[in-house]
Amino acid sequence: MPFAKTEPLRRELESALPKRGFTVRFWDGTELPATSTNGIGGANGNADPGPIFTVRSPKAVAHVVRAPGELGLGRAYVAGELEVDDLDRVIGLIDDFEEPEIDRATRARLAIAALRACGLTIPPRAPKGELRLKGRSHSKDRDAKAVRHHYDVSNEFFELFLDKSMTYSCAVFSRGAKTLEEAQFAKLDMVCKKLALKEGERVLDVGCGWGAFVIHAAREYGVKAVGITLSPPQAELARRRIAEAGLSDKVEVRVADYRDLHGERYDAIASIGMVEHVGESNIDAYAQKLRNMLGDDGRLLNHGIAHLYTDVGYHGDFTQRYVFPDGDPVQLSRIQLALERAGFVTEHVEEFGKDYYDTLSEWIKRLDENLVRAEQIAGKERLRVWRLYLRSARNIFKTEFVSIYQVLARPRIG
Repeated sequence: MPFAKTEPLRRELESALPKRGFTVRFWDGTELPATSTNGIGGANGNADPGPIFTVRSPKAVAHVVRAPGELGLGRAYVAGELEVDDLDRVIGLIDDFEEPEIDRATRARLAIAALRACGLTIPPRAPKGELRLKGRSHSKDRDAKAVRHHYDVSNEFFELFLDKSMTYSCAVFSRGAKTLEEAQFAKLDMVCKKLALKEGERVLDVGCGWGAFVIHAAREYGVKAVGITLSPPQAELARRRIAEAGLSDKVEVRVADYRDLHGERYDAIASIGMVEHVGESNIDAYAQKLRNMLGDDGRLLNHGIAHLYTDVGYHGDFTQRYVFPDGDPVQLSRIQLALERAGFVTEHVEEFGKDYYDTLSEWIKRLDENLVRAEQIAGKERLRVWRLYLRSARNIFKTEFVSIYQVLARPRIG
């Protein structure tokens, strides 16, 4: 780009970040070296430069100037203007990085230096995969758009890293499972047993995905099951898999919002990986809706991600725009409060944070083994989003920023 100069930006970054466990390489062949990597000096000729960020063009800096912070960096990465040599090390670095206090004058100098590094360039557009939702948060129309943005990449894309049952939620390795397939079977069976399913009972799966739970419950326990999803491609594949399993007379999958179910009664309800999309504003209505569909002898199992902090949000700007728009997990205590307000009694709570870490590790491994096909299906930008997202998700379970819980509840008597 004309008049783009990296020297002022390198100088200001070096001054503002005197302790750096990473290296930044610029498009003009210059670099800002690491000062330390896990206690090993990096600027004095040591072999390990730490994670390497390669700024491929002034457009990367322009993205950050336009949207300072996480969103701008995310846009530059998704667009391929910012490259990293090791995603896992970068995520670990972010965890351990202690951001220095930067005064207003230093920030102003950084901003000016960044603008000089951009040169004469038209501000780049956000990558195509970025979603900006409009309308009231967690309205039915907006929730449908958010879910479809996440899931409608392609059924085949998810097949590249999920197990054969296409279960897109936490598997349970901690009971002795050796493979992802075994661990997902164990989870599905655990839910059925906790719900004490009996042959002939009516069961609802809220957020059924590709039908793994309803297929398992009907095949193994003889129930009649209804699954709902907001993704038409999910429903299409789920119905095909149900037919292939010979269960079309026992299992139905609908494209529907849970708020659209009226006058239906079930013996048991499973909500697996759904509650984190409901939102604080709707959590009480969600719990009440589930209660209204259960008889007095009904059972509910709610399985979902919950915050382990009370004073921070879950998703940053990048995740909200590219991965899980309007994702809104609440604390376990808030979920239980909503259930109590709706007339439920909590019978059992179990945590599976380590299991989700192991599940995500397996998904990461399988996706990385299929990168060529994944890029053909999803495109370069979307694949970059998913490789970063899966690792970031694994990390927040490792650091216990969030965890995942199964809450078993029954209607209160009287």
